[in-house]
Amino acid sequence: MTRTCPFVVGIACFAILGCVTVVQSQVTLEVTEGNSTCIKAELSASFSITYDTANGTRTVMVPLPGSAVVGVASSCGGDGRSPWLVALFGDGHALGLSFSSNDTLYSVANLTLQYNLSDVATFPDANSTDVVTVETTSVGMVARVNTTYRCISASSVIVGGATVTFSNVTMEAYMTGDDLSPDESVCTADQSFTTAPPPPPSTTTAAPAPVPTPPGTPNQGSYSVSNSNGTVCLLARMALQLNISYFSASQNKTIQEVVNLLPNQTTSSGSCDPTSATLVLTQGSATNLSFLFTLNTTSNRYHLTGLSVVAAWSDMTAPFNTSNSSLDYLRGSLGRSYMCISEQTLAVDQNFSLNTFQLQVQPFGITRGQFTQADECQLDQDNMLIPIVVGAALAGLVLIVLIAYLIGRKKSHAGYQTI
Repeated sequence: MTRTCPFVVGIACFAILGCVTVVQSQVTLEVTEGNSTCIKAELSASFSITYDTANGTRTVMVPLPGSAVVGVASSCGGDGRSPWLVALFGDGHALGLSFSSNDTLYSVANLTLQYNLSDVATFPDANSTDVVTVETTSVGMVARVNTTYRCISASSVIVGGATVTFSNVTMEAYMTGDDLSPDESVCTADQSFTTAPPPPPSTTTAAPAPVPTPPGTPNQGSYSVSNSNGTVCLLARMALQLNISYFSASQNKTIQEVVNLLPNQTTSSGSCDPTSATLVLTQGSATNLSFLFTLNTTSNRYHLTGLSVVAAWSDMTAPFNTSNSSLDYLRGSLGRSYMCISEQTLAVDQNFSLNTFQLQVQPFGITRGQFTQADECQLDQDNMLIPIVVGAALAGLVLIVLIAYLIGRKKSHAGYQTI
């Protein structure tokens, strides 16, 4: 969701609930309550933000500086409130992380970024002086309860028209001690660089691991996103299949698994802006899938620019999360939907791809809550062309046979005369 209103942290306030230090370009942020620490994060972050100028758009890179402080809106939660970590920096900018937890896992449930366009040093020639707030529920930071989330590798989170990139992250919420737990939940990106320990020697022959059964074609689901006044601003009908490579706890090796998204267990949410729209699909507490569509106002064309996934399946040694904000899929025209009945594979990175079936989406220009006329994908056009070509060839063959028959019949009467 994007709002052009002040963020609840109160930017004018710089009271600190804990301490902030910088260690080798990392910022350390702590949220305390009394003498106890409930959230601690050591991380590096940068923000890629696109904004409007008189001559078009401009993108700036803004680092999270060592001068960032913990804002007064930060909280350990309780009484129905979620724990919050809010970092204030620069001239009216803020990064907020809220957390949620169940019996086994905790995660960053919401990421909020606030940036002040009146900061001319950061946003030169900006058309607006608004304070813009964007947020997303698709963050991908998940860890086991009472462990430290660790992710040294860089990972990006798409949020509105901005991208937040984290690296060198060690973080824990719902802490039971004053320091980070020595037990860690390591992100998938870091695991790819870690060699699994060899299994202990065994005197018995282990039974071969069962081969996963292909899930078959998924069922089509219908999803929608409404803006603040209740008007539908994004529509989607599609059947989805996740193809994820992860380290299996039971097999002690990296496996590839294909899993169908189940529409009857999936809820949709998201946000819409004039030039960007987000659809977030959540299946229980195990799978979260986020789509970002961007509109080019010059060409009046839109496409899928970002796709991210968070999966916490039972056989994973750690929750899987990945994202890509530089995609170019599902291209359509403003005021029209995009349709592709054929199976498509949307490659996100080496460990994740998304298979789509019977897809129709419209992230912009919806009229009366209904899909408009569709732009068909090339696959569907090719699939229609094949039967047309085959049909034309068969018709031509029949015509040739008929002509040959008529010519042969005429010649067969040429040697006889009427008496």
